[in-house]
Amino acid sequence: MKTLLLSLLIITALFSELNAQKYEAENGTLTGTSVASSRSGYSGSGYVTGFDQEGDQVAIEVSTSAAGLYELSIGYATDDYKENYILVNNENMGSMKFEASPTFLSQFFGKIFLEEGDNTITIRHFWGWTDIDYITITEATPADYSNFTNELVTENATDITKRLYKYLSDMYGEKIISGQQGSDWSNLQYVQDQTGKLPALRGFDFIDYSPSRVEHGLTSNETEEIIAWNNMGGLSTVSWHWNAPKDLIDEPGLEWWRGFYTEATTFDVSIAMNNPNSEEYELIIRDIDVIAEQLKVLQAQNIPILFRPLHEAEGGWFWWGAKGPEPCKWLWHLLFDRVVNHHNINNLIWIWTSTDAPDALDWYPGDDYVDIIGADIYLEAGDYSTNFSMFDNLVSQYEGEKIITLSETGTIPEPDDLESQAARWSWFCTWEGDFIKNGIYNSSAHLVEVYNHDYVITLDELPNISTYEGLTDESITAINLKHTTGFSIYPNPATSYVKVEIDNDEKGLIQLISMKGEVIYNTYTNGALFQLDLSSLPSGMYVLKVIQNESSYSEKLLKK
Repeated sequence: MKTLLLSLLIITALFSELNAQKYEAENGTLTGTSVASSRSGYSGSGYVTGFDQEGDQVAIEVSTSAAGLYELSIGYATDDYKENYILVNNENMGSMKFEASPTFLSQFFGKIFLEEGDNTITIRHFWGWTDIDYITITEATPADYSNFTNELVTENATDITKRLYKYLSDMYGEKIISGQQGSDWSNLQYVQDQTGKLPALRGFDFIDYSPSRVEHGLTSNETEEIIAWNNMGGLSTVSWHWNAPKDLIDEPGLEWWRGFYTEATTFDVSIAMNNPNSEEYELIIRDIDVIAEQLKVLQAQNIPILFRPLHEAEGGWFWWGAKGPEPCKWLWHLLFDRVVNHHNINNLIWIWTSTDAPDALDWYPGDDYVDIIGADIYLEAGDYSTNFSMFDNLVSQYEGEKIITLSETGTIPEPDDLESQAARWSWFCTWEGDFIKNGIYNSSAHLVEVYNHDYVITLDELPNISTYEGLTDESITAINLKHTTGFSIYPNPATSYVKVEIDNDEKGLIQLISMKGEVIYNTYTNGALFQLDLSSLPSGMYVLKVIQNESSYSEKLLKK
């Protein structure tokens, strides 16, 4: 069904070109490229060729009568499959996948946002070696993203997992949830130091629980870090860079710890798929069972997890995608069945990482095994584009039936553009290290704008997921006000004590939490005024949290 829909969308785009504005590439501004005419079948006076070096491009000026969304198609020819960047007004829209075609044809790229008047569309070298004949633009409307299911694929999902999905559903299209990868607290500390805020969601990785890494002496406390983060009220997404169960090459450049990469292992998942009596199958089950034990700990703590295993399979650079779509889908089904039905783990929301490539649906495990579709996108440093085309293409590709999210990113999209271009990603999760901390991929000024923007949800704005029932007028107001009401604390900074004055006299839970997620105080109060003794605590930053009914409020507290 989805394959048919994608085909119809491409056909529709081709027919729409009858009423499209057409611009010949040879009339554009060429950088490192040239006009040629030796390949037959082109339109106009020639085509642009020579995309063989970094920076080679053609920039084509287009004019529109009104700002809005437009469908972009490109006439091209290439002897082999290639990819090249598409930029609109100098913002990278991602790479276009040019299927092999020795004769010129038109291929649909996706929807782009154009300003009223003059705009520039650029095709820039990424893989190169593509001949560009022309482009066409046609007025368009966004794909309908509101058709997503209300049910999780785990039939007996825990109550809090359902509530988390309800919250994600309510926010989808209204706000974007901020996220940051990394169990190393320095990634979050950097965000807080720059912005005064913490992300609402944190990315973790079960990589070092992989038995073939444990065998080499590695250990992990990722589960404990997730529990600590949950104690601070944060949401958790978990990936698993699954080190191959065996057959690690383990030589310079292909060391054992790189065993999740295809190039660093000869492990063949198709052997396990075709022979359940094989060692490969037994080791896969062993590894899944190890991860299941960690998930059981989190389930016992009533922590819902946005679970993202076997990610980026289409790329083939990880061993679980190295043998093509069928073994990968088989592995996903086995993982799902083993975790959900054998281990009775039901606190997971399952996330499949996809692309908008023509063959993407060949890899898809199926609607009954996936809750959310994620995209992992890395643009050049300082490029804060929304990747709207990818979002819109994924919505169309999955018929709007799944929430779409930016599961990994190097740069954070510009919040104002996310709204104006209707790029309704559920959350973003910036990768760790230099991507967040070097000030180049994401400048300090950009982080301040993002984390203090009304469209972006931060940790202090999250509701208490365990009691969340849905949006109300009051909760919408609270989100829009960034949860600045609810209680006050003074003095702040404090030395020996702090007083907590709650806006009403309802019973509430007061928590004092360290920046490592450790709950120091966890006590109830029936009054509007409460005092905490801080005399025995070391100096530093803490989070003071008040939970009342369905409301949750947090403020930072500095202990001198």
